[in-house]
Amino acid sequence: MTLLFKKLRQPLVLGYIIAGFIVGPYSGWFPAVTDTVNIHTWSEIGIIILMFSLGLEFNLHKLASVGGTAIITAITEVVSMLAVGYGCGQLMGWNKMDSIFLGGMLSMSSTTIIIKAFEDFNMKGKKFTELVFGTLVIEDIAGIFMMVILSTIAVSQGISGGELAASLVKMVFYLALWLLLGIYWLPTLLQKTQNLMNDETLLVVSLGLCFGMVLLATHLGFSSALGAFLAGSLLAGTIHMEEIEHVSKPVKDLFGAVFFISVGMMVNPALIMEYAGPIVIITITTIVGKAIFSTLGVLGSGQPLQTSILCGFSLAQIGEFSFIIASLGISLGVISEYIYPIVVSVSVITTFTTPFVIRSAEGAYAFVNKHLPAKFSDYLNRHTSEDRSEAEKDSDWNAFVKKFFSRLTLYAVIMLGIILGGTSFVRPFLNAYMDSTIAAILTVLAILIVMAPFLRQGLFQKNEFFIPLWFKNRTNRLPLLVLLSLRFAIMVFLVALPIRILFHFAAFYILLAAAAMIFFIARSEWLITPYLQIEARFLTNFNERKLNERKDAGLEHNWLDERIYVSSVTLNRESSVINKRLLDLSITKRFDMKIIKIIRNDKHINIPAGTEKLLPGDIIFIAGTLDGLNNTDVVSDFDLTKKAAGEFATLHDFINHQEHYAEADQLLSFAITVEKGSALAGVRIKDSKIKSEWGSLLLGLERDLYPIIFPNINMRLQENDLLWILGSQKMAGKLAKMDLL
Repeated sequence: MTLLFKKLRQPLVLGYIIAGFIVGPYSGWFPAVTDTVNIHTWSEIGIIILMFSLGLEFNLHKLASVGGTAIITAITEVVSMLAVGYGCGQLMGWNKMDSIFLGGMLSMSSTTIIIKAFEDFNMKGKKFTELVFGTLVIEDIAGIFMMVILSTIAVSQGISGGELAASLVKMVFYLALWLLLGIYWLPTLLQKTQNLMNDETLLVVSLGLCFGMVLLATHLGFSSALGAFLAGSLLAGTIHMEEIEHVSKPVKDLFGAVFFISVGMMVNPALIMEYAGPIVIITITTIVGKAIFSTLGVLGSGQPLQTSILCGFSLAQIGEFSFIIASLGISLGVISEYIYPIVVSVSVITTFTTPFVIRSAEGAYAFVNKHLPAKFSDYLNRHTSEDRSEAEKDSDWNAFVKKFFSRLTLYAVIMLGIILGGTSFVRPFLNAYMDSTIAAILTVLAILIVMAPFLRQGLFQKNEFFIPLWFKNRTNRLPLLVLLSLRFAIMVFLVALPIRILFHFAAFYILLAAAAMIFFIARSEWLITPYLQIEARFLTNFNERKLNERKDAGLEHNWLDERIYVSSVTLNRESSVINKRLLDLSITKRFDMKIIKIIRNDKHINIPAGTEKLLPGDIIFIAGTLDGLNNTDVVSDFDLTKKAAGEFATLHDFINHQEHYAEADQLLSFAITVEKGSALAGVRIKDSKIKSEWGSLLLGLERDLYPIIFPNINMRLQENDLLWILGSQKMAGKLAKMDLL
């Protein structure tokens, strides 16, 4: 069958289904596989491998690049088809559970079939195909959520808002926690064991992780598909993804075939004949419904009518995810036997119709465009555009809120995970060896110690949009204070939670103790260092693939030129910073900027000390990020200089255009590697004497290619860190003598 369908240039999925039917219990043409329990077992293994492979094609960077159009389209299509499918089932007289699962099956398009059609028509790389692939990514994520929702509904045999919300919150929490832990530990583990990895060990480790996550997911009450998908998505963010995909492809092909063959085995021709009417109705509903609602979703996101129709018509089918949802319903025993062959039949029919539907999209656009009322056509042209940007710049408020809640959620998830680990594992372990009260006290202390670095960072997280909003409009101040109070309240709650779980004190005393602990933690500078080490490791691992791609392209050190900018300002007598020391300037502290030079009466003060006072007539040169300089422009009385094009000069431009200064007055930038055994290794930046003895400024560092601009002075330097140093010719001579250059 595989060879036959390859010859006919049709998807192999159809060949597998027919092959399964031929050897299944309903055909009678060949010695049949009659053990339906065995069929279900192999089907579930097939689903696990398929979901693992799907996860390998998905990572968080890919999700971030999807854009608003794909998100709006996917949500519109999934929600609409859920409702349409449910309504269709009810109109045909099906019970509630069958109708709910039908809606779930009809909401998922087929990635396999769409890719095949685009390849046949040579459409890959066009604008609308990229939007379709983005929509499929969001659909896959929605499918995972949907399986959790359907499982909850199936178990309770009804729709309970509270149970659904609890399951979703629980799933999101565990999903976030697993991703965070996976990103922190997994790339590091693979890197440490790289010399031990050949094709065989890499395959075994990858599949071991997959089935381990499946066990963990089912233990926590989620589907095996969720665990497999998550395992794949964790590995997708590592530099080993291509190798893993390569070595696991035969396994995926084999067990993918096993799954679709098991689908074919469950097809009952008698049921298909009996339910021919519903098959026709559901097929028409699928094609028409998905084409219309997908088109409306793309159109609603701001894309033009032609692009919207091309996208909508491409998504008008169901496929492998629908089988997975049907398998879930069968395994839970909550849907009728006839659903499975009906869904398979609809999928087979829509597989054959997809190329014709895609080909008819241009004709449909011409017809719709011709018959649209003139006023409506003008409205669409005004509100949609082919060049509409997916990444329009957010307002300061949008950017502030987005960063505020994303960081707050991140810290909350981590701290809840620590609390969960402490109460679920540490407490029972200690209880076995000591008095329960002492065990509870030690558990709380352990939880608070591990939480402390994240708690402090959560309390004092920097948000560069806060100051501009505060100064732009007085009406912004109350909502900003409310948000800060909310953050403080959440931190107090997170500290109080483990105390409340393990002890039964009055709420007043618990909150009082939590507030006291937060006050102590907030004043503890030593907590910054461990957090910074954790954050640096996390960010390096999270961006591992992108950083490796930059390295392969020879772009590993271009970040400095791209991200650090320089501007200057001449101070007059009315300036608010006159007679202030550099270390007292709030502007530079708030926006992570550095004064790199002062010209005073033609005298150049390079890398001035923090005790240097600013005087009238001083020309000060400020280095910082683009956001930092823009915000300084907004909230201060500085009139920062820009280039003729109205942009700030990069540090690279500044260094290369100092010919009008004497050589001794020019600033230079160098990269220094912290060698093994170096006196800098393991030293905090503030103790490294880079500024006090070298007369230099640490602009940033690269750790495993990950760039950190203006790192916190409490960060410890590590072996192989690449330090970017700014200083004078005199500094260069010192570094050369020290054999650092």
